[in-house]
Amino acid sequence: MEARLFALQRLTAMVMAPFVLVHVGIILYAVRGGLTAGEILSRTQGNWFWIVFYGLFVLSVSIHVPIGIRNILIEWLRLGRAAASVVGLVFGVALLILGLRAVAAVGGIVQ
Repeated sequence: MEARLFALQRLTAMVMAPFVLVHVGIILYAVRGGLTAGEILSRTQGNWFWIVFYGLFVLSVSIHVPIGIRNILIEWLRLGRAAASVVGLVFGVALLILGLRAVAAVGGIVQ
């Protein structure tokens, strides 16, 4: 189990790397261009590329982060593996729900 989680976390890190680079690049471009949040949102509304891009980003984060949280709880706080797994799972589900809600809002799927 531990080896699979280790591999899954490394795999999601590789998946997340390009997402992070594109996301930070977009932020730098938007800030330097003087775009407001409203202008950025108006450009993303209904754009399926950005919906899929950020949806996959959220999915990879919601897998990657809970594994790290679980490891921190086990190694630093000496929490049992079962309890740490439950906390990590709850945290991951919360990240997924909140992230997908944000993607839906940015993509103009919900208002």
